[in-house]
Amino acid sequence: MSVKEEIIKVRDNVWEIPSSYKSQMRVPGRLYLDDNGFENLDEGSIEQVANVACLPGIQKYSIGLPDIHFGYGFTIGGVGATSTRNGVISPGGVGFDINCGVKMIRTNLTQDDIKPQIKELTETLFKNIPSGVGSKGKFHLKENQVDDVLKYGAEWAVDQDFGWDDDLKFLEENGRILDADPSLVSDKAKRRGIPQLGSLGSGNHFLEVQKIDEIYNEEAAKVFGLTPGTITVMIHTGSRGCGHQVCSDYLRLMDKAYKKYEVNIPDRQLACAPVDSKEAQNYLKAMFAAANYAWANRQIMTHWVRESFESVFKKSADEMGMTSIYDVAHNIAKVETHQIKKFKQELIVHRKGATRAFGPGRIEVPKDYRSIGQPVLIPGTMGTSSYILHGTDLAMEETFGSTAHGAGRILSRSTAKKQFKPEEIQKDMSNKGIELKANTMPVIAEEAPGAYKNVDSVVKTSDKLGIAKLVAKISPLAVTKG
Repeated sequence: MSVKEEIIKVRDNVWEIPSSYKSQMRVPGRLYLDDNGFENLDEGSIEQVANVACLPGIQKYSIGLPDIHFGYGFTIGGVGATSTRNGVISPGGVGFDINCGVKMIRTNLTQDDIKPQIKELTETLFKNIPSGVGSKGKFHLKENQVDDVLKYGAEWAVDQDFGWDDDLKFLEENGRILDADPSLVSDKAKRRGIPQLGSLGSGNHFLEVQKIDEIYNEEAAKVFGLTPGTITVMIHTGSRGCGHQVCSDYLRLMDKAYKKYEVNIPDRQLACAPVDSKEAQNYLKAMFAAANYAWANRQIMTHWVRESFESVFKKSADEMGMTSIYDVAHNIAKVETHQIKKFKQELIVHRKGATRAFGPGRIEVPKDYRSIGQPVLIPGTMGTSSYILHGTDLAMEETFGSTAHGAGRILSRSTAKKQFKPEEIQKDMSNKGIELKANTMPVIAEEAPGAYKNVDSVVKTSDKLGIAKLVAKISPLAVTKG
């Protein structure tokens, strides 16, 4: 019997895995998918959503979002919120690329302004923002500075003149989680992070020059400072080797901890520890430090993007209106307050491949945006559109203020390399008027649009559900990749 036969359709685009599916499940699983997405969903991802529903202290639902696909322990495109009173913290609910996220910058330039120099701009960005496997930043971080990066995040970067004070207003957590503790990050993680600060890395990470193509909500667009036809820049990267090592270090510790505390879990990849345990608290503070590293990383690259535009267009970044729209984390666990039934509760919300989508009025949303809700940045695949949405009250009720984070991979990188030819992808993008610059040809095949779900469908599902509402569609003009 297929697991899908046990799933109940609650309403359009909402499916439920009943808690009776597995004896250990403490809550149902909820899948937010259109009919086609549900039909094509693999059973492994469904099992992972059900497994997360078995975690001690989990509240309401284990959630799979419209871009859901199989991951380590948790699905990518998954959310699980556990109580701070009797719940657990699981590194699998954050993943290896801690605070992989997206930063977006607006400009007052138009496509006509940049078209004559688009090749030069692409080359300059590629040169100034290092990318690729093991790539190293241009900024040579000293060994005695890494703790400051881990502690202060984007604040440190701005203090070092990588950006403007106003940038910090428009970063999730203002680019710094205060409870970060660099002393809980291993020397190995720090050594991996020192040379990589200020670099994109490889895989699905990218830098993209874009144009605001379509506005769906004029009021929200005005609040977010979005003008049709103007140029934006999107930076997608995370905490590099530093965050990967933090995850690896604490997964080993958690593998011992869940046995020590006799936590019954259906999958070893969900290794966890009670929230109030030393192991869980140490992981949380080390993970926050890696998250701060990622915010500093994207902030430094923001500065270099501005310098690149200044070099090509011979104007100051200020003259070109190169201000920050927002910066969102896709892989993180944080303490948040949410309403469960009639009562507000403090929870650890694990978001893995999920974007926070807080609605209007939440104090965590920048004051300038609070009337509309948080900007939600959903990047497309290489050569396809990206989107800006806003958070909603319904997301607060349904998904702990969360929505999808991207298209969602459907083919492994090895399969994509066999199936797609990089030369053909380059040619197709060129025919669409999109400049592409990558470190290697294989990465182009690995990140082919055909290796991912249709981002338009993912975004429209979020919009129809009301867990994030469409504001603007953004089209790519130039892409640099590792």
